[in-house]
Amino acid sequence: MAPPMPAATFAALFRAEGITVLEVDDWGTHNRNTKGPWGPVHGVMIHHTVTKGTAATVRMCQNGYSGLPGPLCHGVIAKDGTVHLVGYGRANHAGLGDPDVLRAVINEVKPPVDDEATVDGNRHFYGFECENLGDNVDPWPPEQVEAIVRVITAICRHHGWGARSALRHLDWQPGKIDPRGPGMDWDDILTRVTARLAGDKPEPKPAAPKPAAPKPLPKPQVPTVDLSQLVAAAKSNPAAKGTPVTYSGVKVVEAALVDAGLLAKKYSDGHYGTTTVTAYAAWQRSKAGGSYRGKDADGIPGRASLERLGKRYGFNVVA
Repeated sequence: MAPPMPAATFAALFRAEGITVLEVDDWGTHNRNTKGPWGPVHGVMIHHTVTKGTAATVRMCQNGYSGLPGPLCHGVIAKDGTVHLVGYGRANHAGLGDPDVLRAVINEVKPPVDDEATVDGNRHFYGFECENLGDNVDPWPPEQVEAIVRVITAICRHHGWGARSALRHLDWQPGKIDPRGPGMDWDDILTRVTARLAGDKPEPKPAAPKPAAPKPLPKPQVPTVDLSQLVAAAKSNPAAKGTPVTYSGVKVVEAALVDAGLLAKKYSDGHYGTTTVTAYAAWQRSKAGGSYRGKDADGIPGRASLERLGKRYGFNVVA
């Protein structure tokens, strides 16, 4: 636990760690502090952007998009290893996550499986979005991975934390898959952070020898949503008292609706309530969701619209 460092210190730490830093506009005062507290901070969270092109990625992370105002992180780590600082203070990057994972980060131990979304992560974590398509095919260049190692090291060194104070978005919030892809070896990143904190500065892990013939990448492991159980939750949850979670797959769908800019992160709680119904109806009406109208856009998932959502945001559908 620690108070956030001053913005000027934040930038200076990265330069001292040998990182190329670009400061974007008024990043040091650009935040969401009016929407809730910032700090105490407990760790560093790494994401991928699902975007291509550094300039467009930086603009999106600085300004946000419909339904999710910026900043969406504190820094963007580009493919070439440059860190673009876009905000400082409370940022819309972590959302609600698992309290057991937060305890693990505080205690600097390996986090458990995340199966709850009840704790405000935007308050407690520094956040870095990394330029990557997130399709498990787009590679992570060594320069970008080395910048991730150095960013984590700089922050942990300042606060006296160990490498386990860093975590991935997928460790924090159910349904998230970032960061992933060829070259993203989280255990290797943590090992290299530990070495740098101990005073060593190891060279980046050497790339594997190029195979004689290209081999297909393994099929990504993605969540599966059962349509019948999802529909049952969508019909029963709005009338239920409180916010019970009757089917865990709701969290996967809500995470996708958040990524689509149709649902605020605070409602990604596994309860298919009226807000989720409204968000899903907006997806049904959208061109990407099928351009449905009338009773066909009532917020109750149909197979076609759900499969479109899964194809775009990374989950499978079964009947």
